[in-house]
Amino acid sequence: MAMIDPNEIADLSVLNRIVQGRHDDPFAVLGPHRRDRVRHVTVFDPGAAEMAALVAGKAHPLDPVEGYSGLFHGKVPGAKPYRLRGRREAEEWQVEDAYRFGPVLGEMDEYLLGEGTHRRIWQVLGAHVIEHEGVRGTHFAVWAPNARRVSVIGDFNAWDGRRHVMRRRGATGVWEIFMPELGEGTAYKYEILGAYGSLHQKADPVGFGSQHPPATASVVRDISGYGWSDQGWMGTRADAQRVDRPISIYEVHLGSWRRKDGGRPISYKEAASELVEYASDMGFTHLELLPISEYPFDGSWGYQPVGMFAPTIRFGPPHEFRDLVNAAHKAGLGVILDWVPGHFPTDAHGLGQFDGTALYEHADPREGFHQDWNTLIYNYGRVEVMNYLTSNALYWLREYHVDGLRVDAVASMLYRDYSRSDGEWVPNKDGGRENYEAIAMLQEMNRLTYGEEPGIMTVAEESTSYPKVSRPVHEGGLGFGFKWNMGWMNDTLDYMTRDPVHRRHHHHQMTFGLHYAFSENFILPISHDEVVHGKGSMLSKMPGDGWEKFANLRAYYGFMWGHPGKKLLFMGQEFAQGAEWNHDAEIDWACMGHPLHYGMQQLVRDLNALYRATPALYARDCDGAGFQWIEANDADNSVYAWIRRGNSGDPEAVVLCNFTPVERSAYRLGFPQPGRWREALNTDAEAYGGGGRGNLGHVTAVPGESHGQPAHADIVLPPLSTLIFVKDRDDTATN
Repeated sequence: MAMIDPNEIADLSVLNRIVQGRHDDPFAVLGPHRRDRVRHVTVFDPGAAEMAALVAGKAHPLDPVEGYSGLFHGKVPGAKPYRLRGRREAEEWQVEDAYRFGPVLGEMDEYLLGEGTHRRIWQVLGAHVIEHEGVRGTHFAVWAPNARRVSVIGDFNAWDGRRHVMRRRGATGVWEIFMPELGEGTAYKYEILGAYGSLHQKADPVGFGSQHPPATASVVRDISGYGWSDQGWMGTRADAQRVDRPISIYEVHLGSWRRKDGGRPISYKEAASELVEYASDMGFTHLELLPISEYPFDGSWGYQPVGMFAPTIRFGPPHEFRDLVNAAHKAGLGVILDWVPGHFPTDAHGLGQFDGTALYEHADPREGFHQDWNTLIYNYGRVEVMNYLTSNALYWLREYHVDGLRVDAVASMLYRDYSRSDGEWVPNKDGGRENYEAIAMLQEMNRLTYGEEPGIMTVAEESTSYPKVSRPVHEGGLGFGFKWNMGWMNDTLDYMTRDPVHRRHHHHQMTFGLHYAFSENFILPISHDEVVHGKGSMLSKMPGDGWEKFANLRAYYGFMWGHPGKKLLFMGQEFAQGAEWNHDAEIDWACMGHPLHYGMQQLVRDLNALYRATPALYARDCDGAGFQWIEANDADNSVYAWIRRGNSGDPEAVVLCNFTPVERSAYRLGFPQPGRWREALNTDAEAYGGGGRGNLGHVTAVPGESHGQPAHADIVLPPLSTLIFVKDRDDTATN
């Protein structure tokens, strides 16, 4: 076999960079090129001893290039497509030549990516199974503007970054290549020769699938073509998610809700049946899933994601996650995802130093490193990074029909000095602590998602008094639909943990939240954060003996459901799990055999049913006109009472709480109207494990002022209880 003089192909320095995997424009050398009207083909395959181009069944041998092992060159007459046939000893293989295919990305995609305004980057970046120039394969594209070279690697090329170096797309910083005959299920990474000569293997920032941890490669997933059957829900969810609708959220960590077959977590498909059926039966309106974007470490619960576009493979492939969402919608349940744009882990295969520079993160650790979590912080001021995050938010809503995003750790994003001492943070351009760039990103995310996907909801976990979190951007707000009421949660839980004998001294911890309850569209969250890291379970927080613990918790849940604001409970709290949450095991379903745990579950089911059936308890959750105190100052008896009002014509509700273990058999209470008031819920009912004390199903308020109200009734107020009365529409009844 003849040897080709390398000088006939290209400058020797170019060929050296080709075989060393250091050339940033291999398409200029490899693949087909016409010289003197004859097609010449150059191939680099270090695994081959012989190489030929096959055209219409005829082999055209390619000669080795002298001094460059694995490099072959030769004439391939005509213009018809060719395939490559390689040989080494007894082994032979045929493949398409990736370097004979033209680019896939169009000029408009290039322009929008370069400008950082491509709203759907997932449609152009990542790995897409397509047909290109008549051949089926996968198109890979990745943003790495400072890289010297980017390759796609996998089993298909022995994870050798010299073999499939990608095409640089001008000033955009994007690299792309079409890999013929690769498809669904292919594991891959990008090998990146960094700006300063370092070599890294990175997962795809826009990959749709991942290997199961601890493996770290991305996996090609064709996410097109799912047969949704949730049109009924999608057409009505805008009404279901308004601020004047009942919203009761069941927060779930999929990995520990149920365990199967000796300890494996439930799958998406199993959850589509079991979890959806359970949450629906319990009367919740929404499921909220702890982060399911792919993450490397189980113990982070998903809050340190690396695969922002990939549903974690722990519970199944992407289409099976869609099965879960689709099933929830058909059961009338909305689905909210925990979304984490506040930080990302330092794992070597992740976004950190992606192209050899601080690309996604800030270079200065005072801006780019979270000391609390040992994670990196996005550079929100970089337009491409903002585009990456806002497009990712839209991706989950559009591609997976998700109904809402709960944004984690918003406070850590809003303030440059978050959890930092003097000298450990960089002020903004005006010398202040507000993170203008993060604020702009959150505003843009909300503008984009609400503008493009009607009826969705976004929720901020924001623990400070930052103004207008849930107000529109055009009014100077962040643009969220709702905000977690962390102050309410902290104050009321602190009160509930106290021995009842001391509660009189802390009475207004339970009333303080009403001073700001309508400044935002609030959700009342009793989340996973309250039952981890030594905080104990909700039940264990309660004071008293066994029965009193349950009674306290029942009364607290009644207080919560009667209080203005949407509702959220973390799994296991609905039946008062005794132990602190353990993410490595399923919640304690076995305790349901105990009557008090079973009774707690029945109470939560009934609270949800009453809440959803009673407009006075939800229609003005976010409107001060829907709330009025009856009794806010009875500290000696630890009693609270208030009125909830809905829209005109809706029966009013009265909520009454007794947070002492003392029964009050004739507690006089003012009512806003005389007549019959149905005792719609009593947390002391025997069905819930209580003592069965109450008002025989109703009370009759008679004219006569009390507590500033025009009517009154003498109430049996059981110990450690909450009662909810709803005005009977038949005012003529007296018994």
